[in-house]
Amino acid sequence: MGALHEGHISLVRQARQMSDVVVVSIFVNPIQFNDKDDFQKYPRDLMRDAAILSEYQVDYIFAPEEREIYTEGFSTYVYVEKLSDVLEGASRPGHFRGVATVVTILFNLIRPDFAFFGQKDAQQVAVVKRLVKDLGFDTEIVVMPTIREESGLALSSRNERLNPEERKRASIIYKALLAAKDAFEQGERESRILKEIVRKKISSEPLAKIDYVEVVDSETFIPVEKIHENSRVTIVVAVNFAGVRLIDNIVIDS
Repeated sequence: MGALHEGHISLVRQARQMSDVVVVSIFVNPIQFNDKDDFQKYPRDLMRDAAILSEYQVDYIFAPEEREIYTEGFSTYVYVEKLSDVLEGASRPGHFRGVATVVTILFNLIRPDFAFFGQKDAQQVAVVKRLVKDLGFDTEIVVMPTIREESGLALSSRNERLNPEERKRASIIYKALLAAKDAFEQGERESRILKEIVRKKISSEPLAKIDYVEVVDSETFIPVEKIHENSRVTIVVAVNFAGVRLIDNIVIDS
């Protein structure tokens, strides 16, 4: 959705390595915002983004106007059940319907062999993978690791709304996730204890207000009570930090 940062550029680099033609779509998708104020405040600077992309051998930038994507009388939406109803979906009603709809439109228009997404938006990745499988898209979803600031804060366009001190203090989110992973590596398997570790550490920061902390199956996003052998789970967290909603996650693969 624009406001490009190194996280986006990591996707572009991987696309360039794997593909003959690279297309970058830039579109602030109105129907995935459940908060109009959030939509209005979302950073937009297409000229800056295009200048950044000029250094990375991008073949096309697809930056449509809203009316080009949602034509007059638009009334068809894509909804991935279950995955869209929990966590981010519960906190932001309609969000994943908006994501699934615009991704479907973009895939139909561009017909990519590969599409590149960041692990930071773990639930979005799960929704898109399910969508591609269920609707028979001939597109391989490539998931790239979360890129972080030096402090550990996951790169996000929303970070621009935090001042330098707030960004530094927001690194408590990743530190909390690392603490839980460390506990797992020391033998802890109970999700409730791992969640409490995350909650306790984040709550030590006065600017942080936790929305949710959960341990889920990495594919289905169904909560797990205990991490069993040969399972792959993700600890996901959403925090309102100094008035800005931040999400992060860490994968635990036993």
